[in-house]
Amino acid sequence: MIWRVFKITGWIIAGLLIIELLFYFTAPVYDFQPSQPFSGEKIHNPYAGMDSSHWRKSNFHFHLRAWGGLTSGRNNTTDEFWKTYKKLGYTASYVSDYMRINTFNKDSVFYIPVYEHGIGIRKKHQILIGAEKVLWFDYSLVQNLNHKQHILNLLRNQNEIVAIAHPDWEAGYSLDDMKLLSNYDLLEVLDNNWRSVPQWDVALSSGHPVYILADDDAHDISNPYQIGRCCTYINSPTLHSADLVKALKEGKSFGAEIYMSEGETFDQKAFRAEQVPTLESVEIRNDTLFVRADQKAFKFNFVGQNGKSMKLARYTSSAWYRILPEDTYIRTEITFFNQYGGPGTVFYLNPVFRSKDENPGNPLRAEINYPRTWILRLFSIPALAALIFFWFNMRRRKKNQKQSGHEG
Repeated sequence: MIWRVFKITGWIIAGLLIIELLFYFTAPVYDFQPSQPFSGEKIHNPYAGMDSSHWRKSNFHFHLRAWGGLTSGRNNTTDEFWKTYKKLGYTASYVSDYMRINTFNKDSVFYIPVYEHGIGIRKKHQILIGAEKVLWFDYSLVQNLNHKQHILNLLRNQNEIVAIAHPDWEAGYSLDDMKLLSNYDLLEVLDNNWRSVPQWDVALSSGHPVYILADDDAHDISNPYQIGRCCTYINSPTLHSADLVKALKEGKSFGAEIYMSEGETFDQKAFRAEQVPTLESVEIRNDTLFVRADQKAFKFNFVGQNGKSMKLARYTSSAWYRILPEDTYIRTEITFFNQYGGPGTVFYLNPVFRSKDENPGNPLRAEINYPRTWILRLFSIPALAALIFFWFNMRRRKKNQKQSGHEG
């Protein structure tokens, strides 16, 4: 009986593997445009016209119990999730279960359908915001640049916002990938476990107007070390879902890495959350970027092409940077003081960048190379068929040999 179960399981695995190989053999092959730094006479400022009284603290990456408890997050409940994040000052927090749209708070004005896509053995995942439905297709074994672009393209058609999740986790998205991939909106630069700032700078240096997403990516609502560590502040006039999505897509947001002392309780974290500074203004006047907060900062760091620090300003609540003709983009990091006088909470602002358009996006820059795609298919599918035939033939021979041995 046990042998029969193993045999059936083996057949199922073999069948799934064949289907998976068909996915790989039919995948499109793309021609990718070479990376091009931002250019143009205009300096695009995503924060233009923002109101500093409209910041909404948000988190889009959290896991509850799903799929019968098979996935991490099995001990979390919606009540504890909502109560804890509300205590820490969040006004817009969302659940991103694996391959499932959670309907918690569905009747609220701020509800946005969110989920995390990715069923592979390596962490090539995406956060989908404003999702219409779950995409069940994925390349679950390995992914090259073509596979990653194909998944982003498929997701683009079903979601208002496509965000690449934790790109640095298990080298899910390499620096070379970030130079060429397009057709997505946000990059999860910060989460509780990973920092993907180099990937962000490579994307920006390659001319992709990609904005930041910062999340906890938490799996245990009872653990203060996982909760309230990274968040996205959205500058939205209301908490209506359409306004929140619009502000995210336009880059009227920033990521924050919230300072935490060793062993802090949730009550201590809640008190600290009330002390987090406010970003007051981000303005372009002529050729100069002005940034101001409501508290004195440990330092302002202005970062440009290839992630190079262009200027540091210390112990001030406001700072400026004169944008030079050779500057393609400038993003600002603001590090505030902790309670001991050292560096604490850090704000990662979206970049201002050169542009020829009023509303720049990150459109698809890769085109399918149909001759190479069909060459791959014409050679690969017959090879797969031959492999299957060879496998069945070997099994038949072994079966015949066993029968001959029994007869002898």
